[in-house]
Amino acid sequence: MRWWALIAVTLGTFMTYLDNNVGNVALPTIQRELGLTISGLEWIVSSYILVFAGLMLAGGRLADVFGARRVFLGGLAIFTVASLAAGFATSGGVLIAARAVQGVGAALLTPTALALIGQIFPDPGERGRAVGIWSASGALSMALGPVTGGFITENLHWGWIYLINVPIGLVTFGIALWALQPAFTELRRVRHSLDLPGLITSALALFALTYALIEGERAGWTSPEILATLGVFAAAAVAFVLVEARAAEPMIVMSLFRSPTFTGGLLTSGIWSFGVFGIYFFSALWLQNVLGFSPTEAGASFVPMALVMAVMAILSQRVSARLGIGPTVALGMALMGAAIYLLSGVGADADYADVAPWFLLYGLGGGLLVPLTAAILSGMPKDRSGVASGMLNVSREVFGLLGITVLGAILTSRQSASDRAPLAAFLDAYQFTLVVAAVVVLAAIPVALYALRSRREEPQAAASVTVGSSN
Repeated sequence: MRWWALIAVTLGTFMTYLDNNVGNVALPTIQRELGLTISGLEWIVSSYILVFAGLMLAGGRLADVFGARRVFLGGLAIFTVASLAAGFATSGGVLIAARAVQGVGAALLTPTALALIGQIFPDPGERGRAVGIWSASGALSMALGPVTGGFITENLHWGWIYLINVPIGLVTFGIALWALQPAFTELRRVRHSLDLPGLITSALALFALTYALIEGERAGWTSPEILATLGVFAAAAVAFVLVEARAAEPMIVMSLFRSPTFTGGLLTSGIWSFGVFGIYFFSALWLQNVLGFSPTEAGASFVPMALVMAVMAILSQRVSARLGIGPTVALGMALMGAAIYLLSGVGADADYADVAPWFLLYGLGGGLLVPLTAAILSGMPKDRSGVASGMLNVSREVFGLLGITVLGAILTSRQSASDRAPLAAFLDAYQFTLVVAAVVVLAAIPVALYALRSRREEPQAAASVTVGSSN
């Protein structure tokens, strides 16, 4: 029964991972059929991430109050219904709204997954194996998502990239209802409030920043609309810090930031997400609109990179045992930054042979970052590990959101200022954006070397590391 419960938890997590990875390749087709701009495409991705990141800490708090089983089932139901709505969307507005509701479901699913595994498998040995199986869903989604999305886009209606979640969700819900027994999945209710002021101010700050970054080029960076939005962001961010400092049960424990390992590790992990989210989003457009790849070919282009990343994620434990976590993570960021920079030199007449080496190098570097999670969480007191895990997940989503919006703003601004033909202008803007992204990723190297110095990966901690999901 316990292993069936693990199947349910893993399928639920896999579905949320797959949803992001399967959608990027379909963006050019969605853009044409729904008549969307680049900012409209960004909102399709960002609306999901925005809600996901803004509510993830609240999802963890709800699991503490109502029990992980109830919250998991609720999140699964919301995500499945929202996927149905997204699949039948006939306008950009409806699709963006459905994606936002998907974010609500994912915010309830994700924080409860590891909590459920910990309750279902109290034995450390079994728990390690269970977490390993659960972690593989992230790598599998990165390998299957793009090629599945490409095949669906080329041979079926693009709506099926979301509709495939419906049968998966129904099967998962049935298994979870049967296998997740309340007797061993109910959490002790250690918290009794949701910290609504913290939730409201953090969500408002994140939404305002995202809106300003996505719409800044259209409205003008010095327009009253954008300046007012940035003012709302600043005020909400300050209010959030003040609220959290005084809250009896805060969403974010500010004292954790006193640890260099936690703060530096969080920043390094965030920069990794910045690069992953941004590169996946814009490379799907570049492969199809500039290089002329079909959706299936574009999706298949990401598969070797994801597989290399998954293999290196396993081998990274041995590398970090020899080098230490700091040098291992720094090496990974160096390889990723180099790959992004070299990718910027690929011209409009290139084929997959010109792209593949840099994609593979990128996957090689990305896999070396897996020990980073263990470094962050193993340095925390046991009574803070849950909070630290939630903050780590949120930081990844927030930085990923910034990767899409900031790089999108740079790309759009440079493309608009160009006097070249549309495709040539896009290629020039894309290449410039890659150089910017490479500089940002490489900036994480000294941060990792300083924050993670003199740390070795412990086998027990490494067993609890998850492979990156690109959510």
